[in-house]
Amino acid sequence: MHKQKRIGILGIGNLLMRDEGFGVHFIEYLTSHYVIPDHVSVLDGGTAGIMLAPFMEDADILYVIDTVAVKDVPGSIHRFTDDDVRTGNIHTRMSPHQVGLLDILALCKLRDRAPEQTEMITIVPENLDIAIGLSSCLQPKLAEVAALLLESLARHDTILQPRETLTSA
Repeated sequence: MHKQKRIGILGIGNLLMRDEGFGVHFIEYLTSHYVIPDHVSVLDGGTAGIMLAPFMEDADILYVIDTVAVKDVPGSIHRFTDDDVRTGNIHTRMSPHQVGLLDILALCKLRDRAPEQTEMITIVPENLDIAIGLSSCLQPKLAEVAALLLESLARHDTILQPRETLTSA
């Protein structure tokens, strides 16, 4: 039997800028709707920047949930594979004042502690006003992003059980 990979799920974003906080809202959604197995770590990374390195270094497989500034319809979901991340084929910053995700991964790699695989599931924000809570455009996308994440986790022999089924058993 092979050793179970350690999986990290990281939601990043600024809760004070409405849709910019999608990754953080996603972590709350995920933990309230699904039971997280022992080999999976989940983190609301907020805007912690370089402080996220230890969490990233502890994961064999890392998923990052964030917003992305690309020209597309608000609410559009974009996935970036491990190859996209490794080649720098994404342009993402946690916030204008933070060290970028790719920079942190490069630091982890220099320390020979980078995850074996990194995948990003990102969404185009609609509203970045100073306000708390997701826009009506992005709120329903939490379940859609969760479905994409669950599909990818299943490819790594990891199934998250919905919390509802536990109470009925």
